[in-house]
Amino acid sequence: MAVRINREELVVTAVTGEAAPMLANSGLYDVSFDGQPFILPSVGGINPNVRVGDSAFAHLADHIEPAVSVRHPDDRLNTSLNVFSCIGNEAVVITGEAKGERGRVTGKHGGVEHVMVDFTEEVMRRMTIGDKIQIWACGLGMRLLDAPGVKVFNADPALLDRMGLDVAGGRVKVRVAKVAPATVMGSGLGRSTVVRGDYDIQTFDDATAEKYGLRELRLGDLVAIIDADHSFGRIYRGGAISVGVVVHGRSFVAGHGPGVTTLLTSPKGELDVEIDPSANLATILKLR
Repeated sequence: MAVRINREELVVTAVTGEAAPMLANSGLYDVSFDGQPFILPSVGGINPNVRVGDSAFAHLADHIEPAVSVRHPDDRLNTSLNVFSCIGNEAVVITGEAKGERGRVTGKHGGVEHVMVDFTEEVMRRMTIGDKIQIWACGLGMRLLDAPGVKVFNADPALLDRMGLDVAGGRVKVRVAKVAPATVMGSGLGRSTVVRGDYDIQTFDDATAEKYGLRELRLGDLVAIIDADHSFGRIYRGGAISVGVVVHGRSFVAGHGPGVTTLLTSPKGELDVEIDPSANLATILKLR
C-alpha cells in the first residue's frame, strides 16, 4: 500500500537565506584523527563541481557541502530556516544574475547550521555569495497515517512520494543504498531533536568500513542506521532503526565523517530496508 500522510494539515511557508561563503578554520589548521595537520576546503560556498550523486570521498575536502550552502545572517532566523526547510523542498534564487532559477533542498548540516540546495552547474556559475534564496518550506509535522510506529522528519511530501515507500501492517518498507551500525555514528549526538542538523558516519575503522561498504557512500544516498532511534534526538537503542540521507562529505577529524540528516525512525524497528544502489537524491528527485 502506498504511503498516506496528513498532507492537508501541512503548512507551506517561505523561508529565506543567502548563499554562504566557504569558511576556513580560525586557526587555519585542523588536525586529523591520526595527528596530521591539514588545511582543506570545508563547509559553505557555491561548489559547482560537488553535487548529490558524487562520492562522499571524491573531493580533497573536509565536510564539503554539495552545491550551494544557505544561511541567514540573523542567527534566530537561521534557526527557522534550518527547522522549517525539508529535504526535497523547492528553492528559488530571488536576487542576482541567476534570479528565478530553481533548485531543491538536499540537506541540513549541524554545527555550522547550513541548508544545502542543489542547482545545476550552469546556474551555480551565475550565482554569487550573498545571493538570496527562498525555500518553500513544507514537511514539518508530517505523520504516516498507517504506520504510527514510524516517525518522519525533514522530508517534503513529494520526496516521500518519490521514495516508493510501501506500508503494510503498520510497517514501512524503504529502499536504501547502504546500511550502517549505530556504533560508528559520531559527531551530532546529544541534541534533543533531529528537526535540524545531522550526525556523522565514522569510517576510520578499516574492517567496519569494508564490511558495510561505507567508503562507497555518495552524497545524497539514503542510509539505514541499525540500532539507532531518532525519535527525540539521536540515541543508541537495540532493535531500533533510522533512515537518513548523506548530506556532506567525508572528514579527516576524529569523530566525524559523512553526515546524515534523519528522514524516518522507528524505536521498535518497524522499518524494513531493501538495498538499492539507486536510492540517492540525484535519482529520486531527478537532479542529474
